[in-house]
Amino acid sequence: MVFSDHLLTKGSDLWEEQKAHPFVVELANGTLEADAFRHWVEQDYRYLLDYARVFAVAGCKARDEATMTHAFDVAHTILADEMELHRSFAADYGISRAELEAVQKTPTCLAYTNYLLRTAYERTLAELAAAVYPCGQGYLDVAEHMATIADGEHRYTPFIEKYTSDEFRDSVAWMRTFVDRQADESPGMHDAMENVFLTSTRLETAFWGMAYDGETW
Repeated sequence: MVFSDHLLTKGSDLWEEQKAHPFVVELANGTLEADAFRHWVEQDYRYLLDYARVFAVAGCKARDEATMTHAFDVAHTILADEMELHRSFAADYGISRAELEAVQKTPTCLAYTNYLLRTAYERTLAELAAAVYPCGQGYLDVAEHMATIADGEHRYTPFIEKYTSDEFRDSVAWMRTFVDRQADESPGMHDAMENVFLTSTRLETAFWGMAYDGETW
C-alpha cells in the first residue's frame, strides 16, 4: 500500500463523517441555505490565500527542480483559478472582491490556516505534504460523493463540477505523488506525517461545520 492510501485508511472515519455532513448532503441536493454557502465562500476565500502561501513555502523547501516548479504552479493556480471561481460565487451574492478580502476569519478558519502555515514554516517538507493532502483529496472525494447523490442540476452544480473536473483530478494526483515521494524519501517521518494528516482532516471536517452553523466570534 502506498503511503497516501495508508493515510486515507487511517482517516477513513473522518472521511465518512465529511461525506455525511449536512452541509455536504444539502449542497449535493441543492437545498443548502444560501447563507451557509455564502459563509463557506467568504471563509474559503480567506483560507485559499494561505493555502497558496503554503505551496509557495513548499516550493522554497523543495530540493529538486520538478517539485519546486510544480509547487509554485499550484500556488499560482489557486490564486489565478480557484479564487476566481470563489469570486464568481461571491458575485452571485453581491459580494465584491474588496469585501471578500476584508472578511474576518472565523475561529475554525483561523485555526486551520495557522496550523497549515506553522507546519509549512516550522516542520519538514514531508509533514507539509501530509498537511495539505486532506484538502485536495478530501474535496475530490466529497465532490465525487456529491455527484452520486445529486438529483439533477441546481445552483450548486458548479461547485460539484469544479471539484470533479479533470484539472482538479490532475492536481490531486500530483499531491498523492508528492506525499508518496516524501514518505519514500523520509521513512522516519511516517508517524509525524500521519499525525499532521489527521489533524488537517479534523480541521477540514470542522470547516464544513463552521460554514453550516454560521460560526462567528
